[in-house]
Amino acid sequence: MQYQVQHSDRHSKGRVGLLTTGHAEVETPAFMPVGSLGPVKGLEPEDLQSLGFRLILNNAYHLYLRPGHKIVADMGGLHAFTGWPGAILTDSGGFQIFSLAKLCEITDEGVTFQSHIDGSTHFLAPEKAIEIEEALGADIIMVLDQCVALPASRVIIQDSVRRTQLWAERCQASRRRTDQALFGIVQGGLESDLRVASARELVRLGFDGYAIGGLSVGEGKPDMYAMLDVTVPELPESKPRYLMGVGHPEDLLEGVARGIDLFDCVVPSRHGRTGSLFTSTGRVVIKQARYAEDERPIEPDCTCPVCRRYSRAYLHHLFMVKEMLGARLNTIHNLWYFSELMRQIRETLREGTFPEFRDAFYRNHTRQAVMAGLAECEEPCGKLHGNGHI
Repeated sequence: MQYQVQHSDRHSKGRVGLLTTGHAEVETPAFMPVGSLGPVKGLEPEDLQSLGFRLILNNAYHLYLRPGHKIVADMGGLHAFTGWPGAILTDSGGFQIFSLAKLCEITDEGVTFQSHIDGSTHFLAPEKAIEIEEALGADIIMVLDQCVALPASRVIIQDSVRRTQLWAERCQASRRRTDQALFGIVQGGLESDLRVASARELVRLGFDGYAIGGLSVGEGKPDMYAMLDVTVPELPESKPRYLMGVGHPEDLLEGVARGIDLFDCVVPSRHGRTGSLFTSTGRVVIKQARYAEDERPIEPDCTCPVCRRYSRAYLHHLFMVKEMLGARLNTIHNLWYFSELMRQIRETLREGTFPEFRDAFYRNHTRQAVMAGLAECEEPCGKLHGNGHI
């Protein structure tokens, strides 16, 4: 993997770069759609390519449990197994163990956990995590880390930082493949000094890129942004910076402004499957009865394949009858929105107009949203909220 910063914004810490792997060139800042089990649910590789994506995330935890990393390796690795020709990043599974495992016991040696699928017991050490990710064959792999829910005591967070550092060293030492980039993961909860210490220790070890983990796990957005403010300056400018599991539109803008290059989140695909559609002024919740006879597209000015062809009334119908095509079309629209948002962010960074673009985003998601009638909570309350829902 190679990474080159091509342009730095003079108004913020945002930058435009080019990340090159053996499978794709990826313009950054970039959003990665999540295909936990291999595919992004309901979509083929060609769909993702046509939407402008060149890098996706697969999850080592899920693929380890089903179908098994050895089977994927025997099938030629993830690229051959899934048919995805672009770049792939695999998460080591630390967050999934934290969030999904029925029971887990964490020691310095590793994690003993029960599968959320069948209750079977497994042990994941840092060396095992690297073995799994090398077998899967992604372009970018992650160290095993310990993520804690917030709020948490300083003692608990200190222990997770210490253990994450220990595991990072062991992951680095157990690498065998030279054709994969390995990223370290900064932890530290909402403790600024622990975040700084974690980042500095990882930089001392020297990784191909650096991720910021343990955020969007219970804290408010101002706290998350504050942790980015103290962490990003500690990371090398010559390496890509990845904010893990964060992906609401406003988070992408704020992350970019603070120097983040890569994002991933299930938000666009999961929201699509549940009928919540992103627009330039907020969200359209397509299951609401008001759309049963609405001839308009999701968003009049959107040029995605869905808006060019289908009405809100039709998408409402598909959702209400639980037709699988509805989830697919909704997902395509949402991913188009995210791809276009990232394209506009890169363009405005290059042109020096990112602050104006950022300001316009917030204007459109508040006052104009009320006037347009497009930004809606799933249960409309008639009030304007800070995230643009009414």
